[in-house]
Amino acid sequence: MVTHVRAEAQGDERGALLSFLEEQRGGIRRALLGLTEEQARSRPSASELSLGGLLKHVAEVEQGWVARAKQQPPAVKRTQANWHECFQLLDGETVAQQLAYWEKVAAETEDYVRSVPSLDETFPLPNDPWFPPDERVSVRWLCLHLIRETARHAGHADIVRESLDGRTAFELVALEQQAEQPQAPAE
Repeated sequence: MVTHVRAEAQGDERGALLSFLEEQRGGIRRALLGLTEEQARSRPSASELSLGGLLKHVAEVEQGWVARAKQQPPAVKRTQANWHECFQLLDGETVAQQLAYWEKVAAETEDYVRSVPSLDETFPLPNDPWFPPDERVSVRWLCLHLIRETARHAGHADIVRESLDGRTAFELVALEQQAEQPQAPAE
């Protein structure tokens, strides 16, 4: 998982934006390393946040925003009645399923951002009460919004993980690097 975003190739704004988004996704994925399903579902603070719930939320939000940019409905329609469900793993939902789904969403995000003629292309915001009426935003805005949303929740994930077992983001990077090392065959 990306822990440092290298300088983009000259003029590759799309690549830079996508790299920063991937870096923040890595923070959330890293926070889940080595946890059981039970730990990923637990809420170790006064907050309702769990790592599994944060994972589900960021994947759902990313998918929804890219769908809006394509002027399609989000895969999951959220209302005031079911909003809380986007922050919890429901019965039958697992961390592995959510990680696989988010990987698919991330690939769709990258494909979409790389396919538009310009980051200046715009799309309408939904006519929801929390958006200004008849507002349009650019694909660049979409990328920056996804980076901000994911980074915000990556910070939450750091705190939740440290509350679970005391492991900090630095320790999780080391754990991740160990897991990526090729293992010597047993003699």
